[in-house]
Amino acid sequence: PLVEDIRLLGRILGDVIREQEGAPAYELIEQIRKLSVSFRRDADHEADKALKKLLKGLSSEQAVSVIRAFTYFSHLANLAEDRHHIRRRALHERAGNTQEGSIEVALSRLRWAGITPKTISQTLAHSYVAPVLTAHPTEVQRKSILDAERDIAKLLTERDEIKARAAAVNAARDALTPRELAANEAQIRARVMQLWQTRLLRFTKLTVADEIENALSYYEATFLREIPKLYAALEQELSGQPVASFLRMGQWIGGDRDGNPNVSAQTLDYALRRQAEVALRHYLTEVHFLGSELSLSAMLVQVSPDMQALAERSPDRNEHRQDEPYRRALTGIYARLAATLKELTGGEAARHAVAPQNPYDRAEDFLADLRVIEASLRTHHGEALASQRLHPLIRAVEVFGFHLATVDLRQSSDQHEAVVAELLATARVEPAYARLDEDAKRAVLLRLLNDARPLRVLGAAYSEHTLGELAIFETAKRMRESFGAQAIRHYIISHTETVSDLLEVLLLQKEVGLMTGTLDSDEARNELIVVPLFETIEDLAQSAPIMRAFYALPGVAQLVQRSGAEQDIMLGYSDSNKDGGIFTSNWELYRAEIALVELFDELSSRGLSAAGPSQGAKAPSGGSEDTRVPSVGATPIQLRMFHGRGGTVGRGGGPSYQAILAQPPGTVRGQIRLTEQGEVIGSKYANPEIGRRNLETLVAATLEATLLQPTKPATKAFLDAAAELSQASMAAYRSLVYETPGFTDYFFSATPIREIAELNIGSRPASRKATQRIEDLRAIPWGFSWGQCRLTLPGWFGFGSAVAAFLERPTPAARKEALALLQKMYRQWPFFRTLLSNMDMVLAKSDLALASRYSELVGEARLRKKVFATIEAEWQRTADALAQITGEKQRLANNPALARSIRHRFPYIDPLHHLQVELVRRYRQGLADERVRRGIHISINGIAAGLRNTG
Repeated sequence: PLVEDIRLLGRILGDVIREQEGAPAYELIEQIRKLSVSFRRDADHEADKALKKLLKGLSSEQAVSVIRAFTYFSHLANLAEDRHHIRRRALHERAGNTQEGSIEVALSRLRWAGITPKTISQTLAHSYVAPVLTAHPTEVQRKSILDAERDIAKLLTERDEIKARAAAVNAARDALTPRELAANEAQIRARVMQLWQTRLLRFTKLTVADEIENALSYYEATFLREIPKLYAALEQELSGQPVASFLRMGQWIGGDRDGNPNVSAQTLDYALRRQAEVALRHYLTEVHFLGSELSLSAMLVQVSPDMQALAERSPDRNEHRQDEPYRRALTGIYARLAATLKELTGGEAARHAVAPQNPYDRAEDFLADLRVIEASLRTHHGEALASQRLHPLIRAVEVFGFHLATVDLRQSSDQHEAVVAELLATARVEPAYARLDEDAKRAVLLRLLNDARPLRVLGAAYSEHTLGELAIFETAKRMRESFGAQAIRHYIISHTETVSDLLEVLLLQKEVGLMTGTLDSDEARNELIVVPLFETIEDLAQSAPIMRAFYALPGVAQLVQRSGAEQDIMLGYSDSNKDGGIFTSNWELYRAEIALVELFDELSSRGLSAAGPSQGAKAPSGGSEDTRVPSVGATPIQLRMFHGRGGTVGRGGGPSYQAILAQPPGTVRGQIRLTEQGEVIGSKYANPEIGRRNLETLVAATLEATLLQPTKPATKAFLDAAAELSQASMAAYRSLVYETPGFTDYFFSATPIREIAELNIGSRPASRKATQRIEDLRAIPWGFSWGQCRLTLPGWFGFGSAVAAFLERPTPAARKEALALLQKMYRQWPFFRTLLSNMDMVLAKSDLALASRYSELVGEARLRKKVFATIEAEWQRTADALAQITGEKQRLANNPALARSIRHRFPYIDPLHHLQVELVRRYRQGLADERVRRGIHISINGIAAGLRNTG
């Protein structure tokens, strides 16, 4: 069926190209495809020479046409694969083979372990699971393209349904089936034609508002309807036990200012108003249809007193509905929702039975009205009428409120320092705050947090930067008041390196009223959770000492406890990888999690002293301070890890289910947030059914990791071996990336990083500073560029050298013993096994032959040969290391579905690489027109779509 779908879509695309561009264009595309397949499958040097000659002879117009064809084929192949994934899953489930990562399997395992539905229900009541959608510089899909592809996905589903009906009633006698299939194919053809005639690229730079709209399309298509279905499945499996609304959505778009000058108080305001509009319009639609369905007459059924009162309060006086209490109540609810929409967003409802009036102050009030209807139906023989639409609506309101998703605020610590420095200098409190050492900064900040007076001087002129940053805090306070406390909960501090970085954000909250009371008082509370983001290898190593010192400050632990007793800590996968390579990044993340859990267990269970350190205590690295953890009473502070994962393995990507189960033992505990980025958002959530399955895996893995605790603590031998591997891996990685003369020139020449920086695919610059230093480059375009040239270097480099060094032992017996230890780690330690599985996937998606093509773009021959030879040798060492440890000679031996996918799709991605190299060469030689530039950018889109996990 997969091959059938791919052939169908490929045939339709070919027909459209022949019709739109002419037969010669189609024949050219076919010739390039065949040569590319020969180059890949047979290592045919004649095909290689012929391909190079053909590509060099293409006009810019021809090149763009060919690139568009192969790009759209990648998009269509993705849709076919998604459909096949759903088809195979359904087949397995019909056969009784529910798959790992599903709620059914997770709950079955829990039952086998003797864990009761009541215990699971109680666990979920204290859980918090949140995928967080982010925008960044590699989101290449336009919403117009996404919408057309969603339509094609629906048509492929309908096609399967037509075939299933035909099989059920004997197709030989069913003359309707061919006609239905022909009509279906005509609709697909129309959508493919729409794609071919729709611009793939944006003419203008993507704005934050565009990013917000893109993200909201996933709520409309998937989250608003599929999340209630997931909860319904959980309730059914738990035999009626209550299921708390623990799965929520998070969002960075509109609130993430780190390195993005385009995000401001205005974008934050816009983000929440648009989010509210999407949520409220969904509720209005559902209430309208509920009104159609609940036509129950009081002459035939009774209602509860509360239900009768709700109907009586409705402004609906239509005489035709006087005996229909549910309809009258819902008309009143609709009027209130319409008024709420107008008040919160300025929008108008689509329909009006009565005029909008009496807006809801809070989502909880709307929820209470719906529950009155639900209770009345349940107690008067109407349960069946509640289950189809009312129950999902109630769950949606519980999960999404009026805010839709929690918007996180994020900014870099140095930006907060600049604001605090200006406030203090203007108020004549401290003339040069930024030049103080850490001890002095803490002393100043603690004194100010214990002072009830604000810092701002009336009438003083502050810089645009300071006013803009303060406006964010002020807007956050206003948004929480309008949309509810769940609208904004977290304030993330990028580049957290010291305790003062945390105190500065507390002080800025206090300045606008988000923190009330003084730190030394019993009334102190802060509304936003202060979330440190530890990003580099050094920062991860210092994460637990920094948090220990923070909580040892007088009043801090008590403040957090009174403010909800929650502490999120964000761990950065991207920058730690760019800093130290794949193995060291993962190892330091693992160590940091264990250290942080131990710290918070200590904080919760056995506080050693109520006294904090002196105000002159040294920074964590100083080692001489009093960091005894104070006792904070009976309520434990809930630690929640926030995993800053990207799409690529080099940025923490890979299967979410395995990643959560590979977390250190005892670190999940029902609490997890993780970012979803780039093309991964589209591949996971554009299709509603696949979206629900992906959300299920998060829930299933969280439940298993929390209640089954399948991960046993690693042995000392495992930990010592990992530490040794990490040291050697980081040395090999840094030797290439940061210590090889000319490596930066190689990277900027042998990858399309410059062209990516120019592409209108994100609202944020590709680099934090106007330099070509690797240190200043954002981790996202760094990883994205290596994917484009098919080296995928951040996902594997350094591991081969580390294993080779580990196996260097003085005797054959010692070498054999060392290898046996690594093999045992692979079999028994989920952390190690998952990491190697992800490296295996990355190596399978890499291609040295194609990468060598990109290396030809490096002008200096000696540099090109030296760096590429180093990379090639490490690739081979890593492949050999994986084979030795896993015992598998072939890539993806344990993942036949992905191996099959790669076999099908890569011959069609290869032409995009060959053409990209040719056009980049022309562009950099100055032989470029607008079509060359457009061709490069479309090829970036096509390669990203073909590789899928690129963000």
